[in-house]
Amino acid sequence: MADEVQLAQTAKPDGDTIFGKILRKEIPCTFIYEDDLCVAFDDVNPQAPVHFLVIPKKPIAQLSKAEDEDGSLLGHLLLTARKVAEKRNLKDGFRIVINDGSIGAQSVYHLHIHVLSGRQLQWPPG
Repeated sequence: MADEVQLAQTAKPDGDTIFGKILRKEIPCTFIYEDDLCVAFDDVNPQAPVHFLVIPKKPIAQLSKAEDEDGSLLGHLLLTARKVAEKRNLKDGFRIVINDGSIGAQSVYHLHIHVLSGRQLQWPPG
């Protein structure tokens, strides 16, 4: 986790991201879900036995940069997280995390939802 925090301190909010490259299929990735608005895939650096990401196809850099017009998309991302969690049989629960900005340890400036489960998660998280 410390590596993610360090990476977040040097991440830049402008420009292309790894998620943009994944969406353009420049980087291979196996989607566990895809529709017209978003995709979901397993995190390459999992922090729990189950750890997947849900990202919008629309390039929104951070949650705090989303516009009011993005409201239905943001809701769709959460509903997609629930659908994939059901598909993964996470009936005992899961955690949703959205990092925003350097203080929030955002290391990729393309909005993404982390879904973590498969073990008892601790509180407080950070």
